[in-house]
Amino acid sequence: MPTLDWIGKKAVLNHHNEVPFHLLKEAPGLSAGEPGTGNLLVEGDNLLALKALLPYYAGQVKCIYIDPPYNTGNENWIYNDNVNSPEILKWLGQVVGSEAEDLSRHDKWLCMMYPRLSLLRQLLSYDGIIAVSIDDNELNNLGILMDELFGPRNRLACAPWLAEPSGGKQKTSLRKGHEYILIYHKGDDSCLTREEKSVGELDLRDKFGKYRKGRELLKWGEQSLRKDRLRMWFPLRTPSGVEVYPIRNDGKEGRWRLGSENPLILKVLEDPENVHWEVRPYDAGVTVAGKKERWVPYEKIRDAKKNFGWTTWLDSFGFNADATRELKDLFGDKSFDTPKPTQLVKWILSLHEDYNALVLDSFAGSGTTGHAVMQLNKEDGGSRRCILVEMDSDICKDVTAERLQRVCRGYKNAKGEKVEGLGGGFQYCKLGPVCFDEFGRINADVTFTELARHVFFTETGTPIPKQPKANNPLIGIHKDVAVYLLYNGILKDKKVGGGNVLTNDVLQILPKHNGVKIIYGTACRLSPARLKRECIIFRQIPYQIKVR
Repeated sequence: MPTLDWIGKKAVLNHHNEVPFHLLKEAPGLSAGEPGTGNLLVEGDNLLALKALLPYYAGQVKCIYIDPPYNTGNENWIYNDNVNSPEILKWLGQVVGSEAEDLSRHDKWLCMMYPRLSLLRQLLSYDGIIAVSIDDNELNNLGILMDELFGPRNRLACAPWLAEPSGGKQKTSLRKGHEYILIYHKGDDSCLTREEKSVGELDLRDKFGKYRKGRELLKWGEQSLRKDRLRMWFPLRTPSGVEVYPIRNDGKEGRWRLGSENPLILKVLEDPENVHWEVRPYDAGVTVAGKKERWVPYEKIRDAKKNFGWTTWLDSFGFNADATRELKDLFGDKSFDTPKPTQLVKWILSLHEDYNALVLDSFAGSGTTGHAVMQLNKEDGGSRRCILVEMDSDICKDVTAERLQRVCRGYKNAKGEKVEGLGGGFQYCKLGPVCFDEFGRINADVTFTELARHVFFTETGTPIPKQPKANNPLIGIHKDVAVYLLYNGILKDKKVGGGNVLTNDVLQILPKHNGVKIIYGTACRLSPARLKRECIIFRQIPYQIKVR
C-alpha cells in the first residue's frame, strides 16, 4: 500500500501517545438545557481534549464528522502542537500561509492531522464511521493519510459535495464550487443504512395495508453476539404472544440490529404486527431449548420506493449559503466564517443506522453537528448524543454554546418570529490540569473516580463498563481480569497506609474474584509466593501507572 512521507512525520507518529491525560472539569454556569442528556461541549485544544475523552469513550463513538482547516492559506490557522522535534519547534506560533508564502504548509497540516486522526480512530467503534470534509488543497494528502490509518479497504466513499451552485468565486475557466467528504468505517460496515429507491410492488398485506418484507432485525457479521452489545439483547413478542430473543442460525445468543428505544422497536413492543414474522430453522443439527426452528422478525416496507444504495454525488444536501442563512437566522448576523449546513451533517449522521449513536465532532466551530443531532432526534425519535470540541474559547462560548442553547430553548429568528426549541441540553467542560506532573506524580486534584478511569483504560484499553463506586476498590473486570485500585483511603482503613497498602488484612476485605487480579496500591506487604498463589499482579502507585 502506498504511504505518504513529509517533514516531521517520524516525530508525530507516536505523538498521540505522548500527549498527557488531562482532567475534564465542568463549567456549570455555561451548561444549558436538560441535565443528563449525555451531550458534551469541551472547550480546549482538540488534541488534548481527545486524549482526555479516551478513558470515557474509547471504542464507543458510532459517527465522527470533522471539518478541519482546508489549508487554503487564508484561514490563519497556527501549528501549535508541542512535539519534541527541532524542525517542528520552529513552526510553533506561526500562521500557516499560502503556497507561495509557506513551502512547508502541507507538512504542517499533515503533522497537525495525524495525531488527531489517530486518537479519533481509538474513539471510533468497530462498526462506526468517520467523515471528513476537505477541498482540493489537501484532498490527495488526506486520502493517503486516511488509507494509512483506517485501511484502504475501509474507504466507503470520496463523495463530492456541491457547496457553491454558482461554481464559487474563482475567476478561472474551471471554477471549483465543490468540496469532498471522505468516509471510512473501522472494519464493520453492516450498520450502514441504505437509501431507498424504486423496486416495484408491495406483495403482502396486513391490517395496516400493503407491504413488502424488508431486512430482518437480527444483526449479522462482526459484533453480532449478545456479549458484543448487551443492550441489544431483549425479547420481542409475536402476534400470538410467543417471546422471541435474537438467536442466531448457529444457536448462539445474538443481538438485534436496533436498540430498545428505536422508533420501530417501540412500535413492535406496542403491536407485534408492525413487523413481518416468519418461522426459520436453525442450521442443520442445531437445537435450542429442544427446538429446531424459531420465529424471526423482518421490517415491513410500505413504500414502493424502498431499496439499497446511497448516492455519493451530493448536489442537493445544502449549500454554504444555507449554512450562512442558518447562522443569520439564529444570531442576526454571520457569526462564523465557514459553517456547514445542518442538512449535510444530518445526511452524514443518517448513514449510521443506530438511532442511539454517540456522535463526535472535534472541530466543532459554529456547532452545526450538535444542531444536526438535535434536529435528527426530533425528526426520527432517536436519542443520539454528541460530543463537540472547540479550541477557541470565544467561539466556544459565544457561538457554539450559544447556538446550542438557542436550539434547545427556542429563539426568535431574523424576522422576529418565534422558533420552538428542540429540547435537550449539554454539559460544558473545560480542560483541567494533567493527571500526572512531569515527575509522574499524581496531581492532587485527581479524585478516586478520575484515577480509576485512567487506571482501567491504560490497563485494558477500554473504558470502565460502569461508573466506579466511591467505596469499592474493584473498579472493573475485563476479559475475566479484575482491576482494583487502592487510593485516597478507599477502604477507610487507617492501619497501614490509609488502606492504600496491600496487606493480608486488606486482601481479606477486597471484593472476591476467581480469576487474575491486578491491584494498584502505594505498596505491597505480601510475598511474591503469596501473590502468585492468589493470582495477583501488583502495580505500585504512581510509578507503575501508565501516565501517557
